[in-house]
Amino acid sequence: QVQLVEFGGGLVQAGGSLRLSCAASGGTFSRYTMGWFRQAPGKEREFVACISWNGGRSYYAYYADSVKGRFTISRDNAKNTMYLQMNSLKPEDTAVYYCAAVSDRYSGRNYPEPNEYEYWGQGTQVTVSS
Repeated sequence: QVQLVEFGGGLVQAGGSLRLSCAASGGTFSRYTMGWFRQAPGKEREFVACISWNGGRSYYAYYADSVKGRFTISRDNAKNTMYLQMNSLKPEDTAVYYCAAVSDRYSGRNYPEPNEYEYWGQGTQVTVSS
């Protein structure tokens, strides 16, 4: 059983930056593809980014078009932690951000659908004011 806890949400002005962290425990972190999703009021949960590892030297990062070029996903397997650096934030980025994990067996592929993930954090609120 994997437990996920998000940190780093808050209130920021448009154009600003935030860094979210997701700390994992209870499993072998490196075996999981890790993802970020977000959900705004009245909307469905949507994919933000995910990061997969092929078990060797390569990490594969995938992004939603809406955040490409502004957000950067990363992971530190030694610290069992994933990050989401969010720059040039916009009011439409306002949402609860969730981290999620899926056992991957080092495929390196994209996992853009929420129902593919096995474990979820409780979420952290990000609010971007205009």
